[in-house]
Amino acid sequence: MKYTVLRREGEAKRARMETVHGVIETPVFMNVGTVAAIKGAVSTEDLENIGTQVQLSNTYHLHVRPGDEVVKKLGGLHEFMSWKKPILTDSGGFQVFSLSGLRKIKEEGVYFNSHVDGRKIFMGPEESMRIQSNLASTIAMAFDECPGSRSDREYVKASVERTTRWLKRCSEEMKRLNSMEDTINKEQLLFGINQGAVYEDIRKEHAQIISEFDLDGYAIGGLAVGESHDEMYSMIEATVPYLPKDKPTYLMGVGTPSNILEAVDRGIDFFDCVYPSRNGRHGHVYTEHGKLNLFNAKYELDKRPIEEGCGCPACKRYSRAYIRHLLKAKEMLGMRLCVLHNLYFYNTLMSQIREALDKGEYKVFKKRKLAGFVDGEG
Repeated sequence: MKYTVLRREGEAKRARMETVHGVIETPVFMNVGTVAAIKGAVSTEDLENIGTQVQLSNTYHLHVRPGDEVVKKLGGLHEFMSWKKPILTDSGGFQVFSLSGLRKIKEEGVYFNSHVDGRKIFMGPEESMRIQSNLASTIAMAFDECPGSRSDREYVKASVERTTRWLKRCSEEMKRLNSMEDTINKEQLLFGINQGAVYEDIRKEHAQIISEFDLDGYAIGGLAVGESHDEMYSMIEATVPYLPKDKPTYLMGVGTPSNILEAVDRGIDFFDCVYPSRNGRHGHVYTEHGKLNLFNAKYELDKRPIEEGCGCPACKRYSRAYIRHLLKAKEMLGMRLCVLHNLYFYNTLMSQIREALDKGEYKVFKKRKLAGFVDGEG
């Protein structure tokens, strides 16, 4: 892996990351395909056509179904879903947070009851690394616990210390797996994850500690899980200066277009979020003027595309009125067109951000962009 910062503007950075599966131009948004597919009937070919650089899938979900051993036998995730560009796999750590009613945390790892059929599953650092090695993603994430942003300080401190111990185990296991003959991707990269809820001092200390591991990249986790936007921005500002300057930074699970613009200004390279696909499936679409709800009656006779001048497959051909009709009739095509539009919007936004950074005009670009979102974002 080679990571090169091409330009800086304050904390914001324009960079290029070279991987075994191709080059990633950052800042970048990773389209979320949890189970090796984007919800909303979006194909790999669609992703290529709308400018997707990186696809993200989830370790826990693919372990449950179809099974990581199955994916390995089929050649790894790239072969399985016919995607040749980079893939990042989340470690399963977020499920420690999101499946709180179905899990028990121990020092050795986490015991889950499957959300699909209730069967018992154990996942610790070594298991997560082995699953991700079987999936053969470009970037593997370290296994961590994601405590809620409002968690008790003493609990968060103990949780972060355990996450650090787990990171050491992840790093050792990844090195072992990458050296094995039958490993599909022997160049698999490992990103560590900073935690600490909304406690600035815990975040800073943890960032300093994990930086000593000399990993391929560093993520900030445990945000966008209940705290305010201002608290999130404050935690990013507090943490990024204590992470390595010569490694990529990834803000996990974020966010709205405004969140992304603000986080880029604070030094973030990588983003992922379910908003574009989730909102699209509910008829909520992003535009340069904010977010529209196509279920609203005012679009019943609206012959305009979702956004004038947009080059996405939906806007090139279909009207707001037609897409609204499809959504009301519960036709899959309606959801698909909205998801395609939203993903195209996000990928285009990232391209515009990179262009503004290349020109040294990011501050002006960000101010103009934020001022345009008059209809809000949700």
